[in-house]
Amino acid sequence: MFRGIEMIVQEVDDLDAIDLAELLTESKREGFRNIHRLVDDYNEGSNRFQHKDEALFECRIGLRVIGICGLNRDPYSDGSIGRIRRLYVLKEFRHYGAGRRLVEAVIQKASSHYSKLVLRTDNPKAADFYMKLGFKEVKGDVRITHELRFGCNHGSHASIL
Repeated sequence: MFRGIEMIVQEVDDLDAIDLAELLTESKREGFRNIHRLVDDYNEGSNRFQHKDEALFECRIGLRVIGICGLNRDPYSDGSIGRIRRLYVLKEFRHYGAGRRLVEAVIQKASSHYSKLVLRTDNPKAADFYMKLGFKEVKGDVRITHELRFGCNHGSHASIL
């Protein structure tokens, strides 16, 4: 809930069907390029979150898209690892649970397909955020800064959800 209004997190089938203008403008103003990369990669077809074990989630309040987060197969692994991609939440909605709910949706989807979930961030606030969600810091790997391992049945991590 944000000031009494329900936040809805749902999977997105078609990025072109949602209005990302506000996320694009604000992320650029903050110096983040991840939403522009999301749109560019989607438009050129290099990342459309189209495989059965991938997904793109949006967080809405009413008709307003306030956040987004994706799940891909990790391109640097054998296909047993998922990667969090392009998490962004509008500044005014941070610290109200939107980012947590987006990542939890990714974790839930990933836990039934992958042995672990990884990500890379150079943002200390983002690193703290992921650590609070149970991710562990990874040292010595230029492609990964954090990981979350799932149990041998891939679904045992549901306890944080």
